[in-house]
Amino acid sequence: MAYEKIKSYAKINLSLNIIRKSQNLHKIESIIAFVSLHDVIFIKKIQSQKHIIVFNGKFSKNIPKNNSILKLLNLLDKEKLLNNQKFKIKIDKNIPSKAGLGGGSMNAAHILKYLIKQKIIKLSKKQISSICKSIGSDVILGLNFTYSVLKSNNEIKQFHNCKKFYTLIVKPNFGCSTKDIYSGVKKFSKTRLNKFSKKMIKFDYLKNLSNSLETIAFSRYPQLKNIKYHLEKSSNQGFVRMTGSGSALVAYFKSKKICDYVKKEFKKKYKNYWCIIAKTI
Repeated sequence: MAYEKIKSYAKINLSLNIIRKSQNLHKIESIIAFVSLHDVIFIKKIQSQKHIIVFNGKFSKNIPKNNSILKLLNLLDKEKLLNNQKFKIKIDKNIPSKAGLGGGSMNAAHILKYLIKQKIIKLSKKQISSICKSIGSDVILGLNFTYSVLKSNNEIKQFHNCKKFYTLIVKPNFGCSTKDIYSGVKKFSKTRLNKFSKKMIKFDYLKNLSNSLETIAFSRYPQLKNIKYHLEKSSNQGFVRMTGSGSALVAYFKSKKICDYVKKEFKKKYKNYWCIIAKTI
């Protein structure tokens, strides 16, 4: 059987506020987009007693054995939803880990979406929500890769046909632990995204928002603050924001020409740091 090919897009947080803490979970609100940077997943049914998962590419090292894809497949097996079918899955990793780009979660989301679309599994909305939650809090966002606003009560509003932005995504040669960064949260923000509106996706509106986790990440990793300052200094026509809990920083621009210029200036100073231009989708 030939492999089916799936593109698994990176997720970015254009804004992120920590609203409160409920039990052990932080309640957040966030504006989310997806960019053209993507992992490539190859999947096919196999005759085997177990699933086979193989990671390849630049960012394939240090992926834990108990990764999001294995969690998904094990959960589907446990619920007897795959009818004893097994799969071989190969992933070309183009999205760096521990970057706040949701690479692993989005892999699981895109595979789940594929299995549903191909009618390999049949799930109710309640089952989909439960499975996503069991794997990771942001997995459900990857089922529809479009601009979305996430409220602190987990309600999601999707926006289509929005203006696209050019982004320069930068990741230093270290990652941030989500658990570590969130453990530093001492203050909470007032909610700003309760009333859904398409203006939330407009460049000038987004420019005035923030990521509450930046202060914590910058105190632990001063290099991130220096990178943000350098990107902001290179051009005043965009804005720069950390995505998720880091360590990736994203510079947003309306023009590819400016984005290209900022990338060129960045590489002069930070030759060994990974960066890529991507467009929101």
